[in-house]
Amino acid sequence: MTADPSVPTAGDPPESDVALHLLGGFRLLRGTAPVVVPRGLQRVIALIGLRPGATRSQLAGLLWPDASEERALSSLRTALWRLRQDPCCPMTVAGDTVRLGPAVRLDVDELVGTAARVRDGDDPCTARALAAGRHDLLPGWYDDWVLLDRERLRQLRLHMLEQVAGQHLAAGRHGEALEAALEAMAAEPLRETPHRLVVRIHLAEGNAFEAVHAFYVYRDLLRRELRLEPSPAMSALLDDTLAPIRQATRGSVDRPSPAGRHT
Repeated sequence: MTADPSVPTAGDPPESDVALHLLGGFRLLRGTAPVVVPRGLQRVIALIGLRPGATRSQLAGLLWPDASEERALSSLRTALWRLRQDPCCPMTVAGDTVRLGPAVRLDVDELVGTAARVRDGDDPCTARALAAGRHDLLPGWYDDWVLLDRERLRQLRLHMLEQVAGQHLAAGRHGEALEAALEAMAAEPLRETPHRLVVRIHLAEGNAFEAVHAFYVYRDLLRRELRLEPSPAMSALLDDTLAPIRQATRGSVDRPSPAGRHT
């Protein structure tokens, strides 16, 4: 595990300038230089980053689930020994627990921290919220622990974006609200909540056509992909808007046609 010699650096970067990226793929950077890490050790580092303070037994069981406990612990000891021989090692060992070094910046922490600030009601920075977690966790990895955390972070980001949109909508910042709702919609097109937010935002702006159009686009998508209908809660958003149209339609059906009149 060494810094890539093909990347020019101006002296050694400070110890604090170490970053571990797990969103969008594994990357370990020391300063601006990528650190070359064998795939087997990537798994160990990634799990340590996602499970801070996990015990050796917990790490070994997740990394080698099909091996006996003794063999899994032996494999972990070998991997930790290899990591600690390298000056770029991003972890620390304290007793029975292993965690990333305090100087290592983890991109997953940025997503989790941003979501926590939004959840606590802090005025959201739309650009930061939209950028956080835009890429999936370790795409192409299919370990059970990766799949679990990938879905956890995906749901965390979706709820964060929806809450950002809701906060901006409540404050009358319709453009920022729409931007966050559309970002959530792009992340999960079949999820109803962001579509419902888009309808609410258009209605708040007085754009009835945009609201009705957004509703029917989602309804058609849901019918085509899942053979489902939007929820009653979403349909109810347009009751007042569509009431005159429905009333006019019923009136034209109930009114007898000229051909049907008796003379």
